[in-house]
Amino acid sequence: MSIDQYLPVLIFILIGLVTGVAPQIIGYILGPNRPYAAKNSAYECGFEAFGDARMKFDVRYYLIAILFILFDLETALLFPWAAALKDLGLLGFLIGLEIVFVLTIGFVYAWIKGALEWE
Repeated sequence: MSIDQYLPVLIFILIGLVTGVAPQIIGYILGPNRPYAAKNSAYECGFEAFGDARMKFDVRYYLIAILFILFDLETALLFPWAAALKDLGLLGFLIGLEIVFVLTIGFVYAWIKGALEWE
């Protein structure tokens, strides 16, 4: 292996670094730096902050987010199954129905447990 094989990759990496880093360096060197009190103050809807930004969220928020991602991804995986259904035959159809059945049971379980309730 010689350097000739890696030269296009190295040139590509160099061009990418220059394209990404050079504008930031130029902006930092040539950009105006005129700080004043209003510019350096914390911005929050036009008035001073009155609480901690690191407040606790209810665990239900995260639970609903995780359930959404889970069911959204599982639903997205059903589209390729439906597109290839003719080629999969009866066995592919039954396996897909099994997946839909498990998803339905999971959804009903989450509903019964109150995971989808938001108060």
